[in-house]
Amino acid sequence: MHWYFYLLEFLGGAFLANGVPHFVQGVSGNPFQSPFAKPPGVGESSPLTNVLWGFANLLAGALLLHFFRPRGCAAVLGWGAVGVGALLMSIQLSMVFGKVRSGRLK
Repeated sequence: MHWYFYLLEFLGGAFLANGVPHFVQGVSGNPFQSPFAKPPGVGESSPLTNVLWGFANLLAGALLLHFFRPRGCAAVLGWGAVGVGALLMSIQLSMVFGKVRSGRLK
C-alpha cells in the first residue's frame, strides 16, 4: 500500500475525533468553540454552527475511510494510523478546549 494511504487514514481518524465534540455540543443545544467564532477557536459559535461543523468533520472522516479504508495485509497498520490520528486529535482538543473553558486562553 502507498504511504499516503496511511496519512489519509490518520487524517480520517483525526476528522472523526474532531467531529464528536462539536456535533455533541451542538445537538445538546450548547454554544461551543469553533473556527467560525470570534476569535476563532476561542469564542463560542451557535449550536447550529457546531452541528454543521461537527457533521462536516464526521462526513470527511467517513469519506476518507470509505475510499482509503485499511485492508489486506496492511490493515493492522492502517487501523493503527486511524487510531493514532484519533488519539492525537483528542489529546490536542482536550488541551485546547480545557484552557479555553477554564478561562486560561482568551
